Amino acid sequence: MKLLLTSAGIKNTSIHNALVDLLGKPIAESSALCIPTANYAQRGGAGNAWRFISGQEPETPMCELGWKSLGVLELTALPSIDEELWVPMVREIDVLLVNGGDPLYLCYWMRQSGLADLLPELGRETVYVGLSAGSMVMTPNIGEYFVGWEPPTGGDRTLGVVDFAIFPHLNNPDLPRNTMADAERWAAGMPVPSYAIDDQTAMKVIDGAVEVVSEGHWKRFTP
Repeated sequence: MKLLLTSAGIKNTSIHNALVDLLGKPIAESSALCIPTANYAQRGGAGNAWRFISGQEPETPMCELGWKSLGVLELTALPSIDEELWVPMVREIDVLLVNGGDPLYLCYWMRQSGLADLLPELGRETVYVGLSAGSMVMTPNIGEYFVGWEPPTGGDRTLGVVDFAIFPHLNNPDLPRNTMADAERWAAGMPVPSYAIDDQTAMKVIDGAVEVVSEGHWKRFTP
């Protein structure tokens, strides 16, 4: 599985080109499943989920890119249905589009649904595209700074698919607590290397090798 971990979706030409490179074919020839689950643990989540699914969220483009086919994978529904109804579908698609919201809520349902266990089994052709929380969930932990919804076990641990942490939406004018100074304080408490990335930046990961794709600003921190 190849990863494109974004702050705000496919925001510019460089990130778009990185996605096409990971797919190995045009978006118009690629099948996708979108995962809105992280939205529901935040205020206004139902409306945000609809805008994501319907491609009505121009600030964070994901579903509106012109996919050959697009389906919805709602993680909270999966424990109640047979795996044969959804696992083959995940194995066959080209890309998973994972929306933002609350990263720990998303992590909880990735584990509860069985998707977290399935991810390592996906072929190298599958591309995972995360947006904000959808990117953060792939890191080892998010830091107390980003804890909102609290899992039953507590803590800030996430899936650990990659070995670095992410501070998204750097210097976003709508998020006054996401300045570089805030990112530096957050990074000082993280046990792993970390990146602060703005909405014009993404992390491209293939076989553990990390490439920063950016038309904006970012900074790497070491523990």
